[in-house]
Amino acid sequence: MRWTLKPKPDSIVSEKLSEELGVSLPVAKLLVQRGIETFQEAKDFFRPDLDKLHDPFLMKDMDLAVKRLSEAIENGENIMIYGDYDVDGTSSVSLVYSWLKFRHPNVATYIPDRYEEGYGISFQGIDFAADNDISLIVALDCGIKEIEKVAYARSKGIDFIICDHHRPGAEIPEAVAVLDPKRTDCDYPYDELCGCGVGFKLIQAYTQFHNEETDSLVTYLDLVATAIAADIVPITGENRILAYHGLHVLNVAPRNGLASLIGNRKPVTISDVVFIAAPRINAAGRMKHGQHAVNLLTEEDPDKAAELAGEIEVFNSDRRDADKTITEEARQQIIELEEENRMTTVVYNEHWHKGVIGIVASRLTETWYRPTLVFTKSGEKLAASARSVRGFDVYEALEGCKDHIEQFGGHKYAAGLTLMEDQFENFKQKFEEVVSQTIDKKLLTPEILIDAEIDLEEITPKFYRILKQFAPFGPGNMSPVFLTCGLIDTGFGKCVGEDRSHLKCQVKQRDGGPAFNVIGFNLGEKLEMIKDHKRFDAVYSIDENTWNGNTTLQLKLRDIRESVEF
Repeated sequence: MRWTLKPKPDSIVSEKLSEELGVSLPVAKLLVQRGIETFQEAKDFFRPDLDKLHDPFLMKDMDLAVKRLSEAIENGENIMIYGDYDVDGTSSVSLVYSWLKFRHPNVATYIPDRYEEGYGISFQGIDFAADNDISLIVALDCGIKEIEKVAYARSKGIDFIICDHHRPGAEIPEAVAVLDPKRTDCDYPYDELCGCGVGFKLIQAYTQFHNEETDSLVTYLDLVATAIAADIVPITGENRILAYHGLHVLNVAPRNGLASLIGNRKPVTISDVVFIAAPRINAAGRMKHGQHAVNLLTEEDPDKAAELAGEIEVFNSDRRDADKTITEEARQQIIELEEENRMTTVVYNEHWHKGVIGIVASRLTETWYRPTLVFTKSGEKLAASARSVRGFDVYEALEGCKDHIEQFGGHKYAAGLTLMEDQFENFKQKFEEVVSQTIDKKLLTPEILIDAEIDLEEITPKFYRILKQFAPFGPGNMSPVFLTCGLIDTGFGKCVGEDRSHLKCQVKQRDGGPAFNVIGFNLGEKLEMIKDHKRFDAVYSIDENTWNGNTTLQLKLRDIRESVEF
């Protein structure tokens, strides 16, 4: 594990900000590290304001999208809301459908079958639209590379409005409007929106254009926050505003489907969305069909929503079982092929469940920290999910292998692709070559980014209260991680948990100073390092622990090492 201490922020700027805000210098330094250097920037950070959302008409083609959607509504056309089967896609469809159905009765939803149709817009979906006299398709979280499919739809008299956030190819589909802040010819000020975020900008623009009350859109932000959390986009800028207010909706008045998934947890955090709601929403598309997720997220009857959530819980249980089995089979394959020391992981089994290969790729990346692809059979082709390590662009690596690939798309750290079976070995070899030639070898060792080195005396209830206001946490605004040197266990060190894999102790830094309870998940093997009053350094985050009605601050360990300063 690499420990990397972030560069210290400008001391003059930090001291000035500390004085202006009336906060401690350590807090001011954390803010400056996050690019917050003035009173106004701090105000915007701590109190995200919906009035600070960008004008949606700054996005290229937004005027064309609103014009075509308005025409469809005015003329009573049949409209299809089409989206991907993951959380971002199903949340996007649920968002636009929920908003549209109150003003237009002729609207349908469509989620492609992961196994029959695959990712993105399908010919089958377009044929369904044609058979049902649908003349406008609003595609969400997909479509940016679908040149052929959009042309096919046009030949059948069907228009497309595309709302996507993935990287475009060299050519843009000839749709009525293509909304994607990552378009090189789009000057929208923020290009990290998720698909649901782009869908929200569409309904914001429509509402704004027709002089309707925009406050009504706040009720849809629980879906946007869910998509932001699940799609792991940066929680900065506009995403921070949307996530902040979306979490408020999730805590105060969530839609029935999300309430059924999350339960009575309060306050609901981004972590709750990522680890509780998102896997269950995803499980529908992975194990059965993504339409089940849309049905849940748009259900207005609480009893029916609870019933649908129960069905999805079964899908999620099946998903966990498949995930566990396939991950173990993949690990055995790597060991049997003696590929533990490669720069990449590329595994394949024609029987592996396509719905969980992305999860398995993530699991393998945790074990062998390197760019990873997991393949399975999909019709006549092979399909794969790719995952990367921090700092390495797997999408760019796939670009270097495109001679062996039929189709691919995605992000820097996660992608999907298909190829012909006879190209598998060629691709596997080429991917290893490309990664070996381009990756910085240090990226193959997991890294902990440390915000600051502090003393235990600096951790006070007030310090933590301000840290909590840094939330919502996520990429671009991670929960602060601290380093403290020269710690000593006060004699309570032990291994806990069913398999005794977790480290629990109480630490202090110096005599007379404060002592804190510590929990280190999966760090039980390091118990010897803290025995017999050995000094050690620790990297940790701070959180609260409630036991028997008492809430105290505790340190949540990321890693420890022998102290060299004492």
